[in-house]
Amino acid sequence: MTRRRTTSGAVVLTAMFVLAGCGGSAEEEPAPTPTTTAVAPTPPPTAAPPPKAPAKGACYGLTYQQVLAPTSAEPPTACGRAHTSETYAVGELDTVVDGHLLAVDSDRVQHQVSTACPAALLDFLGGDQEALRLSMFRPLWFTPSVAQSDKGANWYRCDVVVVAADRQLAQPDSTLAGALAKPALRDRYAMCGTDAPDADDFERVICGAEHSWRAIQVVPVDSRTYPGVAALRDRLESPCEDAGLDVAADPLSYRWGYEYPTEEQWDMGQTWGLCWAPD
Repeated sequence: MTRRRTTSGAVVLTAMFVLAGCGGSAEEEPAPTPTTTAVAPTPPPTAAPPPKAPAKGACYGLTYQQVLAPTSAEPPTACGRAHTSETYAVGELDTVVDGHLLAVDSDRVQHQVSTACPAALLDFLGGDQEALRLSMFRPLWFTPSVAQSDKGANWYRCDVVVVAADRQLAQPDSTLAGALAKPALRDRYAMCGTDAPDADDFERVICGAEHSWRAIQVVPVDSRTYPGVAALRDRLESPCEDAGLDVAADPLSYRWGYEYPTEEQWDMGQTWGLCWAPD
């Protein structure tokens, strides 16, 4: 940074003299009164305020590609009109570790956000953990861009979206606060399928769309590491058969199915399977 030094209290003197003419005497005029001009010092530059943090409760019309990005510059829209995402939490990033400032895109900072946002979603939606896992509500999060972070932005933003189908987002026209505690919204945005979960043309959709199967029960798997496909099938078969019987119109002839997590999904935190039945 370059600073300019100025001199304050500079004095400018002005004097006038009349020279004597030839053969005559000079008439001396009184000395003028000095005038003083004070130059004010230049104030030091002040830092601009950091970019404003997003507002909790704001809604946005994000595209599917935009919700996958780590940052967002889209302006908010009215929650009473069709939108795709809603901000349910805003927090402050912990970017200082042992006196060192971490980059906003560092693994440690991003891990903080990826932990905090999913943990806060259920409080916003209401209901219970099983209802959330049987729904198509998904959390996502944004942090400031590197340029915004350099200007002092230190926030994170948690949004909720509803995955309507493959690479498609639902467009609610009202807030999703308490949605899992509202039967109509809970059913509309529950997890359904276009066919049995093991069918080649199976596609996961919201139950408000055309469908033929529904996810009906969550089966937790108690294991520290990925148990493998055989163990998962053994864990799911009996409880899912019972769940299918419970919703069957004919207890002597009914269909049921199950879905277990892949190893990649397990590593991302999905440590449960799902039971399915025709709907």
